[in-house]
Amino acid sequence: MAIARLGTVVLDCPDPRALAEFYAAVVGGTPNRAADYWYELAGQPGAPLAFQESPGYARPSWPGPDGAQQFHLDLTVDDLDAAEREVLKLGATVLDADDRTRSWRVYADPAGHPFCLCAC
Repeated sequence: MAIARLGTVVLDCPDPRALAEFYAAVVGGTPNRAADYWYELAGQPGAPLAFQESPGYARPSWPGPDGAQQFHLDLTVDDLDAAEREVLKLGATVLDADDRTRSWRVYADPAGHPFCLCAC
């Protein structure tokens, strides 16, 4: 028997409204201000996403010889090339997308959180 159920995936960031708007454009839903420091996406399918202002926020570092990525979101898409163009227009940056034969590519959202676009 499970101890708990997944409630919400929360991303710390310097600007929760801006990050909520980024993810609303990527996965759907509507940014909803729940508190001065907290935005949630309402109406998007899948696990609920929320964005929390974090004073002194430090961007995650992309894995290298000194560490692992620790956490990321996998986002399923129908067309990797089209999805890549759209997330880059929204402010994402490429972290690892040189190998075009793979079924996934890695990006960072505007606050630096890594996420993958994965072909279904």
